[in-house]
Amino acid sequence: MSLPDIGIGTWQNAEPDVCAESVRTALEMGYRHVDTAQAYGNEAAVGEGIAAADVPREEITLATKIHPEETGVAYEEVIEATKESLDRLDVDVIDLLYVHWPIGNYAASETLPAFDELVDRGWIDHVGVSNFDVPLLDEARDRLESGLFAHQVEMHPLLPQDDLLEHAQTHGYDLVAYSPLARGRVLDLPPIESIAEKHGVSGAQVSLAWLLSKDRVRVIPKATSEAHIRDNLAALDLELDPEDVAAIDAIDRTERFVERAGAPWLA
Repeated sequence: MSLPDIGIGTWQNAEPDVCAESVRTALEMGYRHVDTAQAYGNEAAVGEGIAAADVPREEITLATKIHPEETGVAYEEVIEATKESLDRLDVDVIDLLYVHWPIGNYAASETLPAFDELVDRGWIDHVGVSNFDVPLLDEARDRLESGLFAHQVEMHPLLPQDDLLEHAQTHGYDLVAYSPLARGRVLDLPPIESIAEKHGVSGAQVSLAWLLSKDRVRVIPKATSEAHIRDNLAALDLELDPEDVAAIDAIDRTERFVERAGAPWLA
């Protein structure tokens, strides 16, 4: 399995009917990657959207995440939490299961063997981590017998994550960009605006295309309206010129919009 370039993100998509409909719409429009998490409180709605879509389950990459503060990530907690996610999503297998944050009772020596066990049981296909730094990634790679498939982090033109990108490219796993539009902040950046005008596309498409120009990067923008879901998908058809990529690379401003106590970058 390889991750599709673009997926539908569902963070803060908490209204069940809206969430289910946005997932169904995205899948029938051409998306093949759906991302959720236990902490989002919408796994059941995501499962309903997948079931309602006229798309075979085997064509869909479904990802969710276990949250240390919600369920704990000790060995038995991981097993039980995964069973609960399978039940809520109403699926037999989760294609990609992440450790959502390396906080709380996360310990690579106990948490990650449980993920390997889930692969052995056939409950999940692949293991991912989220919001890690390079030392934690190296530790995870050393511990995981089933291999590290993906690392999900906040990533956008105001937070290019160069060190994490280099690590993913060096070690051959995907870097999945959440909040790829920086909660809309990138749309007002002059380079994004000028490049969008040049190509006759939206600023969202420019930001997503810039991320996808980087080897091993995938994006999961959240969208609920059909118009935004369609606009984001159109980023796949936008090929930026080298000077466009260079102009965005040169943005001299750094901002992070997702913070939480215990995050490795705060240590």
